[in-house]
Amino acid sequence: MTQADFPPGPGPGNGTPSDWPAEVDIAIVGAGFSGMYMLYRARAMQMRAIVLEAGDGVGGTWYWNRYPGARVDIESLEYSYEFSEQLQQDWQWSERFAPQPELLRYANHVADRFELRRDIRFQCQVSSAHWQEAGHRWLVTTADGRRLSAQYLVMATGCLSSTNRPVIEGLDSFAGECHHTGRWPHEPVSFAGKRVGVIGTGSSAIQAIPVIARDAASLTVFQRTANYTVPAHNRPLDKAYEARIKAEYPAFRARNQQMHNAFGSGQPRHDQSALAVTPEAREAAYEARWQIGGLGFLGAFNDLMIDERANATAAEFVRNKIRRIVKDPVTAELLCPTQPIGCKRICVDSGYWATFNEPHVHLVDIAGQGIERVTPNGVVVGGQLHPLDMLVLATGFDAMTGTLLRMDIRGVDGLPLQQKWSAGPLTYLGLGVAGFPNLFTISGPGSPSVLTNMLVSLQQHVDWVADCVAHLRAQGKTRIEADPHAERDWVRHVNAVADKTLYPGCNSWYLGANVPGKTRVFMPLIGYPAYRDTCAEVAQGGYTGFRLGA
Repeated sequence: MTQADFPPGPGPGNGTPSDWPAEVDIAIVGAGFSGMYMLYRARAMQMRAIVLEAGDGVGGTWYWNRYPGARVDIESLEYSYEFSEQLQQDWQWSERFAPQPELLRYANHVADRFELRRDIRFQCQVSSAHWQEAGHRWLVTTADGRRLSAQYLVMATGCLSSTNRPVIEGLDSFAGECHHTGRWPHEPVSFAGKRVGVIGTGSSAIQAIPVIARDAASLTVFQRTANYTVPAHNRPLDKAYEARIKAEYPAFRARNQQMHNAFGSGQPRHDQSALAVTPEAREAAYEARWQIGGLGFLGAFNDLMIDERANATAAEFVRNKIRRIVKDPVTAELLCPTQPIGCKRICVDSGYWATFNEPHVHLVDIAGQGIERVTPNGVVVGGQLHPLDMLVLATGFDAMTGTLLRMDIRGVDGLPLQQKWSAGPLTYLGLGVAGFPNLFTISGPGSPSVLTNMLVSLQQHVDWVADCVAHLRAQGKTRIEADPHAERDWVRHVNAVADKTLYPGCNSWYLGANVPGKTRVFMPLIGYPAYRDTCAEVAQGGYTGFRLGA
């Protein structure tokens, strides 16, 4: 099917009253990579579709996260669409790990190449979505009062899209600049000559801190929990390597599909225990992965996330790296994490630890005591004021469920999703929710999502949803809903898999532990290939575990 074969969208423009459709087949919330691909698939099925996007541009994560140093932690040739061979061949990445501006250019290129914008309504925030039993449709309402009826509602809102703003006394009184990494200004932010404070030491902070330190007069980092990070060894993308991958892109993608996390098939595998080799061989394996760089470090052995003793050897390897890099022994020990490596998302950095050797960079340990308060002039910890001109809140996200629960989504008999998920998210396959017919969650809780290459996971989800809708249309069905028993069994399965690993063993955003008051439940499913196969089996069985109706 060519672009000319696609049906016209609900109308050109940007959601003005004259081009706002009363009804569509599919309403898609979010214009990130999943929302754009869902629109592409819907058009190919000759369905009327519209994308509702809160921002004024496409890109999702890479539209909002513009903080200094932001870049992807999956290699560029893997973190990309595979639905169009011509797109794969034509697009040229400049670096091994693409930076945010380039990822945003890629998103815009895709939107332009496939003429997606005509069916996207920007600056259009969804406030509510209520199921209407009559007609089996969703009534979607936006923040400015516009309404839309849709047979299917696809939540392409992303796993890391709702910022987690810390609750600190006096934060709103701060007189200087204050920015959250997840909602960074679109205009340039200057650190030159300023006393900058960074709250948090997660992935965003670890990427931003070395960049901020280059220009700031002083940089004070407030750390509650030290995190593990491995070097990116980022560099311009080797053209010969790129040519080799592009010469066999389908086979390369197929190999990644068989990987536990859906990426990294090009790295050497060690399918043995870390405890089954000599200390020298183990050290050599870790060093080899360290020199390669990136998230593949944890693939050095096959039991690092299931055996505490094996994990401890990898953790100590990284701690010893910190002790060798950071010159001040007190600071080095504060930067050494104590939790198992990998139970929180491991980070990928460019010069993070070495930044703390700079005389104008200071580390403040707030473990156990937190930040006492923020004043107009700075941050108080343990009774001591740290004078600041700028605050950077690198405090992450209300992950996986935050955006969904901030909308008023109501299913059968008006059941609020907030009530349904009050004790933790309940889904079947991470795709459907019992009591919420014709609602699909892309990369939702209960799917591998954040434990994988997200571009692989979201495309698998969108393809599954598109095939499901095509099946319903062919069968003359107008309604699909997860069966409560299948949902219950799936949630048990997700937790049983997690309990066999070290993932639940620390307070991570995988469990929602970074958000005060949020129920702690391990949300993603571990293991992509088995999950993908299960989804295929469900579809081949006529969508077992779902109730279909007319």
